[in-house]
Amino acid sequence: MQRSRGLSAALVLSTAAGLGLVALPQPAAALTPPVAFTADDLPTWQTNGIVWALAEAHGTVFAGGTFSQVRPPEGESGDAQTAVNFVALDAATGDPTSCKLSFTIGSGTATVRALAVSPDKKTLYAGGYFGAVNGTQVSSLAAIDIATCTPKANFHPSVSATVRALAVTDDTVYLGGDFTSVGGSAHARYAAVDATSGAVEPFQADVDEPGRAVAVTPDGKDVILGGDFFTVNGVNSHALAVVDAATGANVRTYPGFIETNSVVKALDTDATGFYTGNEGTGGGVFDGRIALDLSTLDQRWRDTCLGATQAVKSYQDVLYSSSHAHDCSSVGEFPDGRRHHLLAEPTTGTNKLGWFPDTNDGLGEGIGPRAMVVSETSDNKYMWVGGEFTTVNGSAAQGLTRFAASPDTGAPTVPSVSAESVKPTETHLRWRASLDTDDTKLTYKVYRNGGSTPVYTVDGDSVEWSRPQLSFTDKNVTAGSTYTYRVTATDGAGNASALSAAATVTVPTSAQKYAAQVLDDGANLYWRYDESATPFVGDTSPGDQSGIHLNGPSLRQTPAAVTGPSTAIGFNGTDQIVYGDKRTTVPSQYSIETWFRTTTTRGGKLVGFGDNTTRASGQYDKHVYMRNDGRLVFGVWTGSARTITSPAAYNDGTWHHVVATQGASGMALYVDGGRVGTLAETNSQPYSGYWHVGGDNLNGWPNQPSSSYFAGQVDETAIYPSVLSAAQVQSHYTLASAPADSVQTVRASDDTYVNAGAADTNYGTSTSLAVRGSAAYETYLRFDLPSAPAGTVLKSARLAVKTTTLSSAGSTDDISVRPVTGSWTEAGTTFTSKPAVSSTVVGTLSGATDLSTLYSATLDTAALTPALGGAYDLALTSTGTDALWLWSSEAPAAENTPQLVLTFGAP
Repeated sequence: MQRSRGLSAALVLSTAAGLGLVALPQPAAALTPPVAFTADDLPTWQTNGIVWALAEAHGTVFAGGTFSQVRPPEGESGDAQTAVNFVALDAATGDPTSCKLSFTIGSGTATVRALAVSPDKKTLYAGGYFGAVNGTQVSSLAAIDIATCTPKANFHPSVSATVRALAVTDDTVYLGGDFTSVGGSAHARYAAVDATSGAVEPFQADVDEPGRAVAVTPDGKDVILGGDFFTVNGVNSHALAVVDAATGANVRTYPGFIETNSVVKALDTDATGFYTGNEGTGGGVFDGRIALDLSTLDQRWRDTCLGATQAVKSYQDVLYSSSHAHDCSSVGEFPDGRRHHLLAEPTTGTNKLGWFPDTNDGLGEGIGPRAMVVSETSDNKYMWVGGEFTTVNGSAAQGLTRFAASPDTGAPTVPSVSAESVKPTETHLRWRASLDTDDTKLTYKVYRNGGSTPVYTVDGDSVEWSRPQLSFTDKNVTAGSTYTYRVTATDGAGNASALSAAATVTVPTSAQKYAAQVLDDGANLYWRYDESATPFVGDTSPGDQSGIHLNGPSLRQTPAAVTGPSTAIGFNGTDQIVYGDKRTTVPSQYSIETWFRTTTTRGGKLVGFGDNTTRASGQYDKHVYMRNDGRLVFGVWTGSARTITSPAAYNDGTWHHVVATQGASGMALYVDGGRVGTLAETNSQPYSGYWHVGGDNLNGWPNQPSSSYFAGQVDETAIYPSVLSAAQVQSHYTLASAPADSVQTVRASDDTYVNAGAADTNYGTSTSLAVRGSAAYETYLRFDLPSAPAGTVLKSARLAVKTTTLSSAGSTDDISVRPVTGSWTEAGTTFTSKPAVSSTVVGTLSGATDLSTLYSATLDTAALTPALGGAYDLALTSTGTDALWLWSSEAPAAENTPQLVLTFGAP
């Protein structure tokens, strides 16, 4: 069973492996158990109004509500059909059946609010506000013979007002609603009638406010009531009660159990429990779901998500629900944000399972879905949902939708991937966990250098609000070489995402001193801001705590705060931030570190912890912010704000380093390597939340700046689960300006090959290049080399090429790389006019045997150094007979090859 709480052990996957070391996960199931339905909505006839109730029998689904027509699914042909507040549909096809019933009334607006089928599946009972069914006079309650689709004329109890809920046993129909009398007898909002004759039963369960839900326990002994009421049979019991099925006498009342501004809108039962769906109004409401054990009638669990629950359905150990849940932070899940209308959780707990189809709010009150029912056919099973929505999974679909157990056709989202290499011995590939709306467990495959066989395979769990970073450390690398990685995600049914965008990284010839020290000092979140696309921010640390860009910060800003190839990020001071993609807690000892550059006079938060992501946090501290005057504040909340403020201002437009620590010795604030303040405070506000960079709530804090958002550049943000010492802080500040290698990649400006078998043919526009000794092919490449940056020399050089997809593209022969000494042009050179080539070999390409794969050859830097700052021509030649076919720079699949990768550094 995959659950969103407690996922961290499975989600935080960081593996060091050599090429060819492949993890072997267990095969994933088609759907992640125990979820029984896909999230792929099926074509279903639509209503022109609201569906309030659903029931099913023998593969037919009955829908009741407030509507006058049904029409074909969006985009399909066919004419609308009259359907007055009721429609019967084939569960497997979604099409209307021949059963036509019209629920009408002489004055006012007729509506069907409740449907229930008898245990023998022969009779459909309907409740609501109506006076006739196909012309047969009734009074807000009717019985329909399912076989003939006709109302039963001898069943016509008179009900004084709207019926909102029904439950049926072999011989009794229980009803709840707004009424005060049934069959001429006083019954305040709940009653029971004979299932055949409609005669009123001696069942008296009077409540003071509307009844909205009713259910019978599986043993038939008790009836569960849910609604707006505050008393049951004169006894205090708000919104929920259990009464005797025969008499209506109180069996269990629940005074003070549900908040007074909340009601029970839905009930369901299974073999061991019963479940409530709740709705509240105002502050401090209960909007979620409660599970209670039938054996004790006591609470099993309570899901305190906010967002009014309208329907609950227990099926095969899973509680499915319809709501507009927008804040599940109280149960450790998503913070206040967008609405989630369909959810699933195990009947044993509140942890959401991997089932996330969605609707919009729709018509009427803007609630979304309002009813659910499961229909099983001979070869499949279907979850039907009705309500006031007008879209499902982002596409037009009004009033009705359905989801099957199979097939699962939706593929996971494409992984967002980035790669980095801080040390000359490894590369670090990381990606954001993909999202699949009906599978939490996905299988990821990592491909290197265009290869067709994955170098790493791993399973990971994810849900929409928890898509943490997964990572792979590749130790089978060579310093100075360039590697390209792509990742796919596959669900249990075999639906695979497309390949991710390529993440390319060059391994340095020496360690990046600053980054290596941050990692050595134990950072468990390290954002370096080197991404070239939103929204994924990779975590360089082993903590795999990635971030998400919000509102498009400026990427790859230069110059960065530290020497080397890394870049910074820019924020507009209005709405741009980076927030953590993983809910976490902060230990009692921690350190916050970042670099910043700004000239703002409006202040703003640099780094901080808060309990929301895309909205302003309600709890927020452990932060560093800038005042309007440029001074820095480090603060925690202990019931009041406890802060350290820097004596100096730092909004001077230059890079500054700030570190804030708290631990057993209290708080300390460092700027540019030196300590500028301390405070003997060891406490802070305890809560789970997310790290933020660039902004979050600052209401109520001392010297609150004009803006909660920071305008400027930020770089090298790190969080540590320990207190950095003064010596460590000073070391980081010093290392930021230490000399670092730089890597430049140069793509061929011209390339062509010649063919002895077609001596007068020019191949300058070809997308391929070829090399062979016998029946000769030779390839020529031209590169415009940069000059060495000031104070550096060329430390390494490599030629990178990529084999084509031709079945014979690879070669077992060694390929020599030689300088070209003669003249040639891409558009004019043929075998007849080929240039002279030096006998000196400056590099050798070996083992290029696979198709569509990147290969590289180390080049002699002594040969290239004199040519820096000018054009340099290379030839690829062979003495063998096995041809090598490469992509030319004209080919889209070439991934910018052929190219030279040049590393410059201090002499």
